[in-house]
Amino acid sequence: MATAEVRAIAADAGGRPRAVARSPLPAPVSPRPGWSEQDASAWWPAVVAALSQLADRLGSDRRSLAALSVCSTSGTVVALDGGMAPIGPALMYADQRAVPEAQAAQRSGAGRWESLGLRIQPSFGLPKWAWLLSQPEIGAAAARLAHACDVAVGHLIGGVPPTDWSHALKSGYDPQRREWAAEAMDALAIPARLLPEVRRPAEPAGRVCREAARATGLPEGCEVRLGMTDGCAAQLAAGASAPGRFVSVLGSTLVLKGASHRLIADPAGVVYSHRHPGGWWLPGGASSTGARALAAGFGNRRLAELDDLAARHGPARVVIYPLIGRGERFPFAAAGAEGFTLGDLAGEVERYRATLEGVAFVERLGYERLAALGAVADPPIAASGGGSASPVWNRIRAAVLGAPLVAKPAASTALGACILAAAGSLHPDLAAATAAMAVAGERVNPDEDDRDALERNYQRFVTAVIQRGWWPPEEGAATS
Repeated sequence: MATAEVRAIAADAGGRPRAVARSPLPAPVSPRPGWSEQDASAWWPAVVAALSQLADRLGSDRRSLAALSVCSTSGTVVALDGGMAPIGPALMYADQRAVPEAQAAQRSGAGRWESLGLRIQPSFGLPKWAWLLSQPEIGAAAARLAHACDVAVGHLIGGVPPTDWSHALKSGYDPQRREWAAEAMDALAIPARLLPEVRRPAEPAGRVCREAARATGLPEGCEVRLGMTDGCAAQLAAGASAPGRFVSVLGSTLVLKGASHRLIADPAGVVYSHRHPGGWWLPGGASSTGARALAAGFGNRRLAELDDLAARHGPARVVIYPLIGRGERFPFAAAGAEGFTLGDLAGEVERYRATLEGVAFVERLGYERLAALGAVADPPIAASGGGSASPVWNRIRAAVLGAPLVAKPAASTALGACILAAAGSLHPDLAAATAAMAVAGERVNPDEDDRDALERNYQRFVTAVIQRGWWPPEEGAATS
């Protein structure tokens, strides 16, 4: 479940796709600056539409489905009533409204968050759950707090869904102690009875119930296994799950994820570490910048043509920070951050080229932040997500990073969900499933002809970020 659509894929034990499907979701809306909401009542119908298409395309092979898993965007949360129906809107991953709640959560659990290397940000699920409950009509009717994936899992199994410790990390779950942060819940007036049960990713959540089977065409009794956040799932699909391996997931937003033997603690809280079911840690961060800058600035028109023109154009003469809306989460956390343009644009092609470069600059700054904390990416870096299907964008990114990429656009969140579903069903565990099912890719080396010009543009970008007070990240900045 992504921002724009629900994507479904059926894959075999070797990771080869057997069928794919997708169904659109309503676009998020912003009633006020810094707010981002989506109609959560549209989630299950979109899941049904995608799974029905998938089942139709599989035909009689649908009966051989062994298990499925659901993954969704990190930090997107909602309140549910006693019938597990959404109450009010979902607050999206980029929503920044819950600043006072984030500050209260940070103060109340400061010692715990320090041990986890976290600083609670307004974009996290925990403060947004508190904000939802503070609304009288929601607080009075709420029977459960949930993440986007939990809503789909609940419908699939026909009951109250558990959640996984990956989605729950930003909602106040401590993966070291395997418990909810009670002190933070008390400070935010979040009753324990509203919190979901938490289990390890890839563990069984239940089985497809009769009603869900009828609605989707999936076989009744098919096992439902818990997923991970979209970035973690795409990381699995890219095979970047061994310590030192990293992946850039360029979808609607840019997510950098890697694996480390130890938990990476960031005093500023812009880098956080999920826990792999195998015991090691998955440090990374999620920017509010990404491929949605193309959709916002250019729609769906002529992107392939613009790619070709941008390749021939060469490095831009202007620098763009292509942030849509207000507020950034990574590689720095600044609730007041806004996009900017340095220089005079000479037309649409240059604006497009500068937008591609701007995302690459954010990507490099993210890896520099990770390296400063001790999480160094061993080249080559895997590149997944829809944006990694663009050859010119990959060449720009490799040149900006000064390191080769291995483009794996097929390493999607949906394939990562297949890997999680296969762990314990088609394969003995998640490590075996990842080794067997992760995709290969095409190596992209840095273009030396563009390196100097892109380096100058990158330094202009960094200087502008420093002048605005966003870089380098400082302790406490995450909730400012």
